[in-house]
Amino acid sequence: MSDARQTRRFRWRWLVLALLVIVADQVSKLLALLYLQPHQPVPVFPTFDLMLTFNSGAAFSFLSDAGGWQRWLFIALALGISVFLLKWLFALRADERWLAAALALVLGGAIGNLFDRVFRDGKVVDFVYLHYQNFHWPAFNIADSAICVGAVLLVAQSLFSPTIERQQNG
Repeated sequence: MSDARQTRRFRWRWLVLALLVIVADQVSKLLALLYLQPHQPVPVFPTFDLMLTFNSGAAFSFLSDAGGWQRWLFIALALGISVFLLKWLFALRADERWLAAALALVLGGAIGNLFDRVFRDGKVVDFVYLHYQNFHWPAFNIADSAICVGAVLLVAQSLFSPTIERQQNG
């Protein structure tokens, strides 16, 4: 197989992963909107509920009470980050699979939440609610999860990739 064809297949594979994250995120949010009532927890496990909430801020409701201007800030950030991630993804070599997976997860999550900000009056739909005794984690969604997993992969890649390359080359 030619290098150009292999590179195209490499890129499409990761774009498909990002698209799967977007679709799973949007379908799950639609189901949450259809079947859950706002702020009414539905127990699934002792520490896990489904609970519909809306977040007009960023992580942990940062800037959620800022008056509405934050919607446009978060839309602009998501668009800028998405373009940056796409360019980075398209610049990768075919052997950089873990980095590509990380970028695809973050990209899919960013676009999933971007759709909410654009089409749901600036509010992101959250519905996964974790808790234990007096500890309550803020509700989140599949896009948030993909962003977190992608970020962890990016950190792991940056910490361990040079060691792996040195071992292979030396």
